[in-house]
Amino acid sequence: MERPAIVLLSGGLDSSTVLAIARAQGFSPYALSFRYGQRHSVELQAAERVVRTQGAARHVVAEIDLRVFGGSALTSHVAVPKRDSVDEIDSDTIPVTYVPARNTIFLSYALAYAEVVGATDIFTGVTAVDYSGYPDCRPEYMRAFEEMANLATKAGVEGTTRLTLHSPLIEMSKADIIRTGLDLGVDYSITSSCYDPDEQGRACAKCDTCLLRLKGFAELGQSDPAPYQNVIA
Repeated sequence: MERPAIVLLSGGLDSSTVLAIARAQGFSPYALSFRYGQRHSVELQAAERVVRTQGAARHVVAEIDLRVFGGSALTSHVAVPKRDSVDEIDSDTIPVTYVPARNTIFLSYALAYAEVVGATDIFTGVTAVDYSGYPDCRPEYMRAFEEMANLATKAGVEGTTRLTLHSPLIEMSKADIIRTGLDLGVDYSITSSCYDPDEQGRACAKCDTCLLRLKGFAELGQSDPAPYQNVIA
């Protein structure tokens, strides 16, 4: 019998790969997405497409509004930085696209959902290799959250089960992630990673997440199949 697992699913490249990994490992995925006031809410349509394609026991979209705090280019009117090359990304500086405490908030929801469905596993698509330098994507953060989770739940306190936080991509390059997903049959043409897509949902090819995604495909000698505002060679 497949064990239930919560999979955080944004609809982007990384989380779609993680959903496929969880399924390949024999879990029954309960996908969890968020409408949190993000300017790139088109990603939720992508998440729905991914679930229809890959399958999930259930797909929940939690409604929270982080625009009440702002503090990020993704939840306010601050412009999303655009660059001409991935080499211009400074991973030593936390960019304005960082949403304060977002991963902590998302993982806390996942923890609550796990208790309800009886899951002892949570999957997240964070990566600490080809990424924008967010503090809540580091391995030490993941270890700390897992420890906290086992102190904060009824099952953890009673000692009946121990929750495991899976971050299978955390030490993988974007090219490695894409290669893994392709091997598992992930259709990246239906995913959306861009922080500033146009009204048709086409990616900008200039924000950090677009540049890192394009770099990954290029390293594999492939073109990104997702739609872009400009033709990508």
